[in-house]
Amino acid sequence: MSYKPRNFGKGSVEVESNPPPGQAPTRRLAITADKLVTQPFEGIDTVYDILAYAARTHGTNNAMGWREVVDVHEEEKDVKKVVGGKEVTEKKKWKYFQLSEYKYINFLQVKDAVTEVSKGLLELGVGKDDIFNVYAQTSLNWQLMAFGCSCISTAIATAYDTLGESGLTHSLNEPNCVGIFTNGELLPVVSKVIANVPSLRIVVYDDKPSQSVLDSIKNSREGITVIHIDELRKVGQSKTEDIPSDRLPTRDRVACIMYTSGTTGPPKGVVITQGNLIASVGAVYTLLGHLFIPGDSFLAYLPLAHILEYIVELALFFVGMTIGYGRVRTLTDQSVRQCKGDLSEFKPSIMVGVPAVWETIRKGIIGKINSTGTVKKSVFNGAMSVKKAGVPGLSQIVDNVVLAQVKAATGGRLRFALSGGAALSKETQEFLNLALVTMLQGYGMTESCGMCAILPPEFMQYGSVGLPVPSIEIKLLDVPEAGYRATNNPPQGEVCIRGPSVTKGYYKRDDLNNDETIFTKDGWLRTGDVGQWNKDGTLSLIDRIKNLVKLQGGEYIALERLESTYKSCNLVSNICVHATTDAKQPIAIIIPNEQHLRATLKTTSDIPEHTPLSELCQKDKVKELVLKECNAAGKKSGFKSLEMLQAVILTPDEWTPENGLVTAAQKVQRKKVAEKFDKEIKEAYKNQG
Repeated sequence: MSYKPRNFGKGSVEVESNPPPGQAPTRRLAITADKLVTQPFEGIDTVYDILAYAARTHGTNNAMGWREVVDVHEEEKDVKKVVGGKEVTEKKKWKYFQLSEYKYINFLQVKDAVTEVSKGLLELGVGKDDIFNVYAQTSLNWQLMAFGCSCISTAIATAYDTLGESGLTHSLNEPNCVGIFTNGELLPVVSKVIANVPSLRIVVYDDKPSQSVLDSIKNSREGITVIHIDELRKVGQSKTEDIPSDRLPTRDRVACIMYTSGTTGPPKGVVITQGNLIASVGAVYTLLGHLFIPGDSFLAYLPLAHILEYIVELALFFVGMTIGYGRVRTLTDQSVRQCKGDLSEFKPSIMVGVPAVWETIRKGIIGKINSTGTVKKSVFNGAMSVKKAGVPGLSQIVDNVVLAQVKAATGGRLRFALSGGAALSKETQEFLNLALVTMLQGYGMTESCGMCAILPPEFMQYGSVGLPVPSIEIKLLDVPEAGYRATNNPPQGEVCIRGPSVTKGYYKRDDLNNDETIFTKDGWLRTGDVGQWNKDGTLSLIDRIKNLVKLQGGEYIALERLESTYKSCNLVSNICVHATTDAKQPIAIIIPNEQHLRATLKTTSDIPEHTPLSELCQKDKVKELVLKECNAAGKKSGFKSLEMLQAVILTPDEWTPENGLVTAAQKVQRKKVAEKFDKEIKEAYKNQG
């Protein structure tokens, strides 16, 4: 069974005849041009209504699934490193999970569990104006706590599970959180910050933490309640009366203070109301509802503290799709022991990911194909050519015979995948679209509940983020210094958005809320992204104002756009493109993809096979190879000579939220990377004259 294509008319249309000078006319989705969507349909006004509707409509169907940890296997491996110029071998322990099959609860059971959590929180004295922090991995319990708070009008504040002590302290103290929900393995971090969070009086946890950590929290101050989520539910279960009507939410109640993973300064808390969330669910339902068919399932593994995952799960729960919870570290069969990975065990039909995930999947497929030998590699490349040419009849045969193995790695049932969070390179989107699944793009931000534009399959193309979502209207504002103007053909400019999905501001940040370069007096949010309207009514993102750098010759380059293309090079695992105003061209700091680098070096150089990666990164031959391959990708994408890389700096060390070089949402912390590699950057520019 497949979906019925929908007629979206002209895609998007102008809804304004005489825009002010320096602006392009406001545009909306053509099928909702007369009125922005504020809800999926009448009677759905809050998250509480979504919960009740889903239970009533989808009843005993599987709602949410999870896996339990059966065992943890430790494996010791030798890791070669260069210390003080000498190669040393260290023994490193790696942990692998053995997991159960998926277990499920249905929509009625979700409603019952949420009601128990809500009543348990009421019994603990959680007030209407209190704020409860959720600092946990994506899971069923994360959602039970978030739903539970929403149903009694208590706002949640989110915190990424990768946050260290200072980040967690900030997201607890700024909103004066009275409580926190966390996982057993994160409790030690909570125990370290609790003394610095005077407002915190309730700690809810799951899993089985050590008694010593629990005792440490209980003894940290008088009157603190430390309770397992199962106990909290038992407390709620014992209360027979309904939730008081004055505690039920309304559209204008704050549902969530979602802390961005911002790349500059401390995280900002975006204030999201119940109405913002419902408008966003309505937008997804209106734009993409026709794509979903009975039996669809969604694998959830991105952080729920990220707006993309949060909104997608809420919308898919509303339409009745089964959500299976997984972990980034247990997605594939290779990352678990004595069981299948989440993908092949759950067999999702719908998946959402950020570019880093899709790049990893693409490079994994290519690595596997390259290791199978010349014949199989040729067959695969031939199959991809057939798919690209769209040869009738043959494409289906290619899918069933050659590409079935590739598809089996993700469970074999994938129908649609969506990439959001940042730009995905055209090469990666096209490769996955041909080899694996229809790959759609989306564009949004925390401030718009993840909503700005989504590409429905009816408009399938590369390089576009799609049509305006039905709950948002968009206009473009001139960026004269960089030559982006509404009068250009096609029209270009800074993307400004307005509508019921858009936040009214940041928590306790009047300095930002009154800043007209962010929020204009007439209700527009300036995104800082540069877009252009395409002839078919779709929007493309072509730049980011903050990441525009004027080079020595007076021309601007867009760092993020360059990164998304250079990242498609097989030798690149992660990249930060850097440029200064006195440079002729940019340079790049790159973490190489070790598997692809070694495979390429094997056939192109005489460097010994077992040379440690840290040593490879220092070799001029290797740098030249990576530079050449990156620039080949740039040339293929039509880059000008000033956009080509002048030099590369290679590093073997991963960039993680813990070492501060990427955010929790995997966005590169540009300034911190530049600081860390300051010496190498200066050297690279000096050597290049």
